[in-house]
Amino acid sequence: MTTQAPEVLRPTSPREAVEAFGDGAGVTVVAGGTIVLPELTYGRLRPSRALLLTKSGLDTLTREGGTVRLGAMLPVAALAEAPEPLASAARNVADGEIRAQGTVGGNLCAPPGVGAPRGDLQGPLLALGAEVRSAGAGGERTEPVESFLASHERRLALEVSFEEPSASGYARVDRPHAHTYTALAVSVARSGDGSLRIAATGAGPRGVRLPSAEAKADDPEAAGRAALADVTLQDDALASAWYRERTLPVLVRRALMQLGEKTT
Repeated sequence: MTTQAPEVLRPTSPREAVEAFGDGAGVTVVAGGTIVLPELTYGRLRPSRALLLTKSGLDTLTREGGTVRLGAMLPVAALAEAPEPLASAARNVADGEIRAQGTVGGNLCAPPGVGAPRGDLQGPLLALGAEVRSAGAGGERTEPVESFLASHERRLALEVSFEEPSASGYARVDRPHAHTYTALAVSVARSGDGSLRIAATGAGPRGVRLPSAEAKADDPEAAGRAALADVTLQDDALASAWYRERTLPVLVRRALMQLGEKTT
């Protein structure tokens, strides 16, 4: 059986990337390749058109006036000194090679993993109240990360932005391996106006915000228990739903307790 080689598109600017992507029909986006290439190797993905973003100019990072802007092609490794809780999550993605190759946009758009969670940056970005600028059918738009995660198919992520928080917390459990696999993590961020957001990764196929825990944030113990109402836990190769059910309240409590211990 023979397969036809995909058409390869290599934009050299953000505008070219948007034009090449079009409405996203039939396009497979290749950012760092840490997810796409294994999918190609195992035959789970057979693209007809591949959009390679390596030289698209979408790898910028700026911090100005309290606003942080991350280009979708920025390597995960470049987030090591970003505001918390994003920096802690980035430092614990897989290993050095994956962090150097994987990208913000690729992690944000990661589909559910085969046997293990993906998208370690989704939780921190939810906690930070990030917004995503993307392109696709209907042109460019900017929307909260929650909305983007819910309907990002056939959208090309261009930039993620958020306001630097006044305080943060991050707690996680992982499975030791040649790579670091985060089984479950909780991110907390307090904005300049005093509002608080809590989110988790590893509690489902994608990052999820925990509004029930937010409503009880003044009582970390109660917030931890309340968080269970916001998730549908699952078994995978890293941990069982039973284990996550017992661990999530503990992580929520730990992350909230960090708020009074340090500021970002």
